[in-house]
Amino acid sequence: MSSSLSSQIATFVQNVINAMGVTLSIQIEETTEGTSINLEGEDGGVLVRRGGEGLQALQHIVATAFRKQLGDDNRIVIDCNGYRKDKDAELRQMARFVAEKARASGIPQEMGPLNPYERRIVHLAIAEDPNATSESIGDAFMKTVIISSKK
Repeated sequence: MSSSLSSQIATFVQNVINAMGVTLSIQIEETTEGTSINLEGEDGGVLVRRGGEGLQALQHIVATAFRKQLGDDNRIVIDCNGYRKDKDAELRQMARFVAEKARASGIPQEMGPLNPYERRIVHLAIAEDPNATSESIGDAFMKTVIISSKK
C-alpha cells in the first residue's frame, strides 16, 4: 500500500476518533497480511467494551470508506491496546481445541456464529493442522464454521 493511502487512512481514523471525543495515538504498520492500524491510549476502553463492538464498527467503516483504493488484496486490521491481538490468539487456540475435539470424537464440531474476520482466523488456524478441515456454513454475515477430522 502506498504511503499516501496509509496517511489518508490514518487521517480518516484520527477524524473518526476525534469526532467520538476519544484521545488515542495511531500507529500504522504494513504487514504481509495487510495494513495494521494500532490505537493506543487510556480512552481505548470505549472501543473494546461490549466484546469490541466499537472496534469492529470502526474497522468496518474504514474498510468500506477505502474499499476502492484498497482493492481485494489489501486488508485493514484495526487494534486497540492489543485487544484484537489477544482475541485473535484466543480464537486460534479455540480453533485448535475444537479440531482436537473433532478428531477425538469423530464428530464435526461447530464454532460460531463468527464474522468474516473471525472466520478467516479460524480457517487459517485449521489450515495449519494436517488432520483437520474447516468450512463455513450459513448465508448471512455471521456464519458458523464446521471443523472436521480428516479421514
